[in-house]
Amino acid sequence: MNNYFELRIKINPDITDIVTDMFFDVFDCEGIVTTEESYKDLEMTNSTEGTLRIFIKGDSRPDFKNIIQEQKDILKSRGLTDEELGSWEFSIEEKENQDWSEKWKEKWTVTHATDKVTIVPSWLEYTPKLEEEIIINIDPGCAFGTGTHQTTQLCMRALEKYFKQGMSMADIGTGSGILAIMSKKMGASNIYGCDIEDDVIETARKNANINGLDKLQPFNENTDFQVNTADNITEQFDFVCANILHNVLAEIMPDLKRIMKDSAYLSLSGILDEKRQIVLDAVMKNNLKVVDEIHQNQWVSFVVIKDN
Repeated sequence: MNNYFELRIKINPDITDIVTDMFFDVFDCEGIVTTEESYKDLEMTNSTEGTLRIFIKGDSRPDFKNIIQEQKDILKSRGLTDEELGSWEFSIEEKENQDWSEKWKEKWTVTHATDKVTIVPSWLEYTPKLEEEIIINIDPGCAFGTGTHQTTQLCMRALEKYFKQGMSMADIGTGSGILAIMSKKMGASNIYGCDIEDDVIETARKNANINGLDKLQPFNENTDFQVNTADNITEQFDFVCANILHNVLAEIMPDLKRIMKDSAYLSLSGILDEKRQIVLDAVMKNNLKVVDEIHQNQWVSFVVIKDN
């Protein structure tokens, strides 16, 4: 069997979610380990936080140096500073092949994303603890937004607080489809999720079916999850989620507003605390009103409405 490459790269742990998403796109990854921790007598003795382990398959050695530099430059062009990026020192080791498609699953576990929403990897068994608990089964694949990321959890908290049964919902940058699936389980009249990668949409459709959405009406995986961007959407929705980098949120804010019905809610996430003003300026420029600001560690999200 072919060997694989293990890439280790040091980053600012605050942007782990963003970098993981990017590397899944540019490398043929079997999986990425973000943090490994060791404990003794219930005390943590070691943590690899800030060092990603990326398992890459392939017959030939990728041009790691140039690829990594290109991705770093992209993030710098989007407004992140060297301090916010971290060192990006990396090492490469070629190793004998293991079945990483199964091995990396060992790092996944049940995640209580909010008080009422629990994310369960599709290969694990789980018994609900609460009568009103919403269970979402996820096969992460190579998609972003698995419910373990803080930026996704911020959107989930916004949905839990403001989404009402019967609302229509759009998820811009849907990743694994988890937010659209959550809203459907909360009684959405219809959902729409879009992303820019074919394999991401394939994962979202698979997750929708794992959660039984294929048995619900109205639902059509081919029209409700599509490769698309906000500027091409013509329908309007009662609730819109956008979990994307701060500069992209600012850029597409007019389109996000356009696809909102009057009095609709918009959940904006993927925003580092120090970048919050960039998004707020775009919100104000487009005459949207902030009704809530939700924090989780270094991340912030906004819930805004479109006044009549």
